Amino acid sequence: MDIGENPDLIKKVESNTPMKEWLVNYVGNKHESEGDEVTVEMIIDIMADEFPEFLMVLAEENWIRGYHQAMTDVEMGEELLKNEAMAKTLENQQNE
Repeated sequence: MDIGENPDLIKKVESNTPMKEWLVNYVGNKHESEGDEVTVEMIIDIMADEFPEFLMVLAEENWIRGYHQAMTDVEMGEELLKNEAMAKTLENQQNE
């Protein structure tokens, strides 16, 4: 898998709930899909065209959470680095 490729996009969506059944039928009709084959990517395409504000909220929330996690990871890394440096300094002082 290349960076930026998500194999879940090409997975067929199973109509195992009433909402999925409605959505798969709707998207299948819009895409004039053969054999009731509707993928996640097809659903996203329709959502982007017909309900972009829904996808934007999801994308923004995902970005904010990812950014927050990255900042938390950086802070943790800095703390670990600082603690390691202090431990080495103490070890060096004890060995002198």
